[in-house]
Amino acid sequence: MNKGKEILEELTSVLSGKTLDAILPPLIFVIVNSIYGLTTAIIVALIISATFGIYRLVRKQSGLYALGGSLGILIAGGFAFLANNASNYFLPGIVTNAFVLILTVVTLIIDKPFAAYASHLTRGWSLDWFWRKDIKPAYREVTYMWSLFFLIRTIIQVTLFLSDNVDALVWANTIMGLPVTVAVLVLSYIYGIWRLRNLNGPGIDEYLENKNAPFRGQTRGF
Repeated sequence: MNKGKEILEELTSVLSGKTLDAILPPLIFVIVNSIYGLTTAIIVALIISATFGIYRLVRKQSGLYALGGSLGILIAGGFAFLANNASNYFLPGIVTNAFVLILTVVTLIIDKPFAAYASHLTRGWSLDWFWRKDIKPAYREVTYMWSLFFLIRTIIQVTLFLSDNVDALVWANTIMGLPVTVAVLVLSYIYGIWRLRNLNGPGIDEYLENKNAPFRGQTRGF
């Protein structure tokens, strides 16, 4: 199978085609806020988010995305409204990003890398496989990569938030959201598969079938 097609299919399985739900409401918020003010911006962003939610439900897709998106808008909008400061709309996202950064660092300290948990939750593979000595280093190194990404994003977000630069904050969030996240995921996948092969450990199927070395190794999925 063509490597590019394989990576695209892996990304699709992770992102699930719901990226507009996260990108469009903040962009609309900033545009409407600059023209009509904070209250109108919150209402319009909430309507956009709810519309995405209804669309997902009509298409019989997961209602959790709809609920999560609407709750996110309500919480973020509430922060902005109570403080009468549009920058506060992005505060929950900044806090969440900082929390994930701390979480990745903690998992590295306890040597249970976050990337392994993320893969386990996404794919349902046995956690015992991830903790093998000939498997775990790949997930540890990818977690280092993710930690660096979250650290850079947190520093930029906090800096722009403290400067109360709403326009720069929304564009930074947009660029560091989908585009950079996709780039990090692609890099993680390519590096992770390469690293697993170099570690000479079993692929997940070989592990589940209790096969002995020499192993073919993981050929698809990370």
